[in-house]
Amino acid sequence: MSPQQPQSFDGLGIAPKLLEILDKLGFKVPTPIQFQSIPTALQGKDIMGIAQTGTGKTLAFGVPMIQHLAQVKGTKGLIILPTRELAVQVDESLNRIGRPIGLKTAILIGGENIGKQIRQLRNNPHIIIATPGRLIDHLEQKTVRVDNVSILVLDEADRMLDMGFAPQIKKILATVPHKRQTMLFSATMPQEIVQIANSYMQLPVRVEVAPAGTAAQLVTQELFFVHKQDKMALLEKLLSEYKGPILIFSRTKFGAKKIAHQIVRAGHTAAEIHSNRSLNQRLEALNGFKLGKYRVLVATDIAARGIDVTGIEVVINYDLPEQAEDYVHRIGRTGRAEHTGHAISFATPEQKFDVRSIERLIKKQLPVSPTPVLPKRAYEPAPEFNRYSRAPRPQGNFAPRPHQPGAFSGPRRQSGSGGQARRRPSPFSSPSRFGRNSGRPARSRSY
Repeated sequence: MSPQQPQSFDGLGIAPKLLEILDKLGFKVPTPIQFQSIPTALQGKDIMGIAQTGTGKTLAFGVPMIQHLAQVKGTKGLIILPTRELAVQVDESLNRIGRPIGLKTAILIGGENIGKQIRQLRNNPHIIIATPGRLIDHLEQKTVRVDNVSILVLDEADRMLDMGFAPQIKKILATVPHKRQTMLFSATMPQEIVQIANSYMQLPVRVEVAPAGTAAQLVTQELFFVHKQDKMALLEKLLSEYKGPILIFSRTKFGAKKIAHQIVRAGHTAAEIHSNRSLNQRLEALNGFKLGKYRVLVATDIAARGIDVTGIEVVINYDLPEQAEDYVHRIGRTGRAEHTGHAISFATPEQKFDVRSIERLIKKQLPVSPTPVLPKRAYEPAPEFNRYSRAPRPQGNFAPRPHQPGAFSGPRRQSGSGGQARRRPSPFSSPSRFGRNSGRPARSRSY
């Protein structure tokens, strides 16, 4: 393999028809991961690909898979991904390339009608794109066959392990034919993935275009130390300074919903993506963000590797991620396809250790910017989201209740006649409910 990267896809072994399609779609120059992976994959070798997010891994495995399936009839390709959004985007990318030559795909993801997926499978697709859990559902219901899979791709493998899909992945690997080509792509290479490669791959070729944990080179980074109650005020100031599409990451689902609501109240268009949203809601938010319907998209880490949008001006880490590795994936949403980007992170003074963990991973120090002057009264949550506010106290005269073992010792409303509060008899234990001598137990109620 020549160390000199070519200026086109010519010379990588791609069939003329596919080269013509790539040229029409505007793919002129291969990315480093494509340049190194495509020739090796076209030779039928197993691949362990390590590349940061946004480097064109879909074409790196998609083009060899489509070409192989066009040449070898009666076989299928299987692609496993961690999230629904990523599966949908891979399906769209492969169909753009393969539809002109008759490619058929089926997408098996949770949150979607399984009957629709069964109809796609009956259409005998060439490539099955699936999330692990839903593929296992189809295997258990015997609605899908994987005994004729000749190429298997595990994309974002480290993310799938982080999400707890290791048992499902091992079950899938044990179900597909032993004689197959396997391509595994990941941004990091933890020991669990090395074990999978050693157990289920045949002498894999390691393709590494950037060390694990390397941040995108075209993304500038910035850090603000800010108190938690001042984050929203700082965010509103940044939203007024940057006019392009902005992606904001929150650590929690409730936080993402609250942030999106506040952004809308401040006069900006915003949508949210997290696991409490249905698949249709998440796709509508993502498509609206791509088309400019929403200028701001607020997401949890479910979208850190599931958003493929070119032209995001700024990524803002409203909350630092729980895992330092997720920082690289988050900021990789900007600066894609050779575009420049900018990443801003908020950290509280107590999170200096988390900042150091990120800096050790990316092997560089995050530049700290001085916090601008913010309004004295910063973020005030909307009433409907302030779930911790106290309910209004009931009106009336209260007297302390004598303490009894096992009894509630809070205030008790006084009776109107003078002091001693009357106790209402329980309908569950009163013997008179069924007669004094009935001996029947009290009837239970279901709420």
